[in-house]
Amino acid sequence: VQLQAFGGGLGQAWESLRLSCAASGRAFTNNGMGWFRRAPGKEREFVAGISWNGGNTNYADSVKGRFTISRDRTKSTVFLQMNSLKPGDTAIYYCARRPITYSSIYPYNYNAWGQGTLVTVSS
Repeated sequence: VQLQAFGGGLGQAWESLRLSCAASGRAFTNNGMGWFRRAPGKEREFVAGISWNGGNTNYADSVKGRFTISRDRTKSTVFLQMNSLKPGDTAIYYCARRPITYSSIYPYNYNAWGQGTLVTVSS
């Protein structure tokens, strides 16, 4: 499976952006999915995760209440709605697929990654 993340770009503080992650090849209908990010000079960190049917979601404390992860199983697409953006959200955002039905906060639990999409937030 190949994952492709898109929708990044330049935004200003307090604005919104929506990221999408689509699969080619084998779909991820029954897989937990996650969004991670890597800010300049920092390690990759968990942002949000969603279970195979969307029934369970979890978020990093830094984005809780501002970001929402969702998925459209019929289109094998996962979304990350990012509201009230902050300059600290500037990073490359990656989507990832876990080989089981629930997401995880640990990147080593995922076996497929998208190429990343850059989000830059100015103050």
